[in-house]
Amino acid sequence: MTDGTTPPYRSGFLTFVGRPNVGKSTLMNALVGQKVAITSPKPQTTRRAIRGIVTRPAGQLVVVDTPGMHRPRTLLGERLNDVVATTLSDVDVVGFCVPAGEPIGPGDRFLHARLDDAPRAKRIAIVTKIDAVPKDRVVAQLMAVDALGDWASVIPVSAQDGVQLDVLVAEALALMPEGPALYDVEAVTDETLEQRIAELIREAALEGAREELPHSLAVTVDDIEEQEGMTRIFANVWVERDSQRIIMIGRKGARLKEVGTAARAQIEPLVGTKVFLALHVKVAKEWQRDPKQLGRLGF
Repeated sequence: MTDGTTPPYRSGFLTFVGRPNVGKSTLMNALVGQKVAITSPKPQTTRRAIRGIVTRPAGQLVVVDTPGMHRPRTLLGERLNDVVATTLSDVDVVGFCVPAGEPIGPGDRFLHARLDDAPRAKRIAIVTKIDAVPKDRVVAQLMAVDALGDWASVIPVSAQDGVQLDVLVAEALALMPEGPALYDVEAVTDETLEQRIAELIREAALEGAREELPHSLAVTVDDIEEQEGMTRIFANVWVERDSQRIIMIGRKGARLKEVGTAARAQIEPLVGTKVFLALHVKVAKEWQRDPKQLGRLGF
């Protein structure tokens, strides 16, 4: 309740839906103000619902980043789509994301039809990556997206340049129900430290990975130890075949060393200390198709 002059505080859940690589994770990170979801041009980079928390004087958005919807070829793919469906059934607002530089295609229309899985959620359309194309192309895409459905609003944004992000937050908050903050105002995510570290290692492993290897990569953290200003992390990079293990390790361990160096650079600001990172590459045969293996790897 308010005194009639102060706008009501609003809070709720917003999720972004779109094809893989439309910029959903990058957009969430930009709204939160720090990296809480890894990014990569590789398909299926996001593998679970990751929550980023955006707090403003007018309210709080819990932004749920989900895997890109796709036609699954493995049990893992089916479970990723299930994550999206479950998220859609629970959120207050859905942001349908389409990049400015790519024409609307069958994949977008398929996903638009799936929005019916969220009958109670309000809908906004978001045209992403407007920094990458001329203004006339942005205008044409806005018109095309507007014609696709009945939206509460259609918003062009650039996560890269920070363009229109405040507008997106304000529009989403206006659609949220009245209510108190759902998380502490200082919080940026509900991801555990172990989960964030595992994802940063996987992001480093994805960089430069070729062919089918990105889909076959998973990371688990065995232990995190604090010792005299040093954080010691012991983690495993999982692949599906012995040949992939050889590729991941590289000649004389060079590839794995590169992954460790890149991952440490991201992890050290997160933990606030120097990091000792011990990585081991292990094989879990065809884990994307094996229910037991998927469970062990957190899926």
